[in-house]
This record gives sequence, structure tokens and C-alpha cells, in this order.
Amino acid sequence: MTGPRERMITSAIHLVCERGVSATGLADLLSRSKSSRNSLYQHFPAGKSQLIETAVRAAGTSMNVDLGAAMADATPAEGVGLIVDDWKRRLTTSEYTRGCPVMGAALAESELAVQDAAADAFEQWRDTFASAFAGRGLPLDRAGALAGFVVSAIEGAIVQCRAKKSTVPLDDARSELILLLDTHFRERP
Repeated sequence: MTGPRERMITSAIHLVCERGVSATGLADLLSRSKSSRNSLYQHFPAGKSQLIETAVRAAGTSMNVDLGAAMADATPAEGVGLIVDDWKRRLTTSEYTRGCPVMGAALAESELAVQDAAADAFEQWRDTFASAFAGRGLPLDRAGALAGFVVSAIEGAIVQCRAKKSTVPLDDARSELILLLDTHFRERP
């Protein structure tokens, strides 16, 4: 069984996935996590903002671990394909109600610490992809640029999938990213 702190973090991640930061209210966070206001301030003295920032950092790190695992024993195209397939599963099993919590946090312009947490997560993901690409022989500057593009393409496709209630944007992104990656790594080990 998880304690109140972990329940609040998990609930915050889920609510930000579903609603974004500004539409995630304190009452909803407390209700979903089955926690009291006193418990919130005991674990997060700065309140909702601190909880959301912590949740975004936790989600970003967890997703980075998944990215690293997908890229570890696969070609770049295979690894990206696995990541896209995972997002398709996440979207369809939630009936397109749950997107990426980091994207939701990135749009929280009035919450600078939350936005910073999102920026840090995007940078972690970029670094993970760049390391995988560089490990396959791509020069580091090219690996970084390609990695940033991959993150942008996947995140943008996730948003479109939610809006359209369809995985077609991710299918399209997957096809084009695999073609691009195969081109970059065709003559590399």
C-alpha cells in the first residue's frame, strides 16, 4: 500500500494527463488521492504547485527510464517504434482521455516551477535519445538535433491523437520517424 505522499503524486500525474495543470483543482487532487489538506501541506509545504512540480519530475524521470529501456537493445527505429506503440496503447486504453503529463505541465505558463520541470523532462528525453543515436555512430551534434526532433514529433502526435480521438497522427509520426532514422543509420552499425 502506498502512503499519502505517493498517492498524491500519482493522482497529480493522472489529473495533469487528463486535464492539464490549470484545470486540476486542489479538491480533485485531495479527493482522487484520498488525502487530507493537512497531509498535502505536510508533504508539500508550498501546496498544489509543489505537488504538481514533484509529480511532473517523477513522471518525466519514469518516462525517461522507459525511453532508455526501449532504446537500449534496439536499433533507433525499433526503439522509437516501441515508444510510439506504447503511447498508442496508453491513448486507446484511456479512450484518449490521458495524454502526456509533461506536455500538460509545459503549457502551465502561470506556474514557472512546473514549466521548468517540464523543460527538464524534455531535456532528459532528448539526452536519452541523443545518447542512443550517438552510440550508433551519429555525430553528437546531429544526434542532439535528431533527438529533439523525435521528442517534438512524438509529443505533437500525442496531442493530435487526443484531439482527433484517433491514433493516425502517431501512426504517421511512427512511419516518418522510422524512415528518417533508417536513413540516418543505414550505413552505421
